[in-house]
Amino acid sequence: MPTISMFYGILIRMYYDDHNPPHIHAIYGENEACYDFNGQTIDGKLPNKQDKLVVAWIEIHKDELEANWKLARDGEQIFKIEPLK
Repeated sequence: MPTISMFYGILIRMYYDDHNPPHIHAIYGENEACYDFNGQTIDGKLPNKQDKLVVAWIEIHKDELEANWKLARDGEQIFKIEPLK
């Protein structure tokens, strides 16, 4: 599962050939959560502060996430996405 971004200790990853709905995996220490591209938690849980950071990042990069999802589903290489600063 490639890491597509990393900020404030949070890893953002996306699987190739993953199940629907389109989503990312956010990992912070021992915590992991899956988010759809609207910032809704699908599964898991992050601490509140990190959850808010991930949701903000998703909102900023929604178009890029959708493009990466399509590339991954087509078996093509996905690209890195700018982290929060």
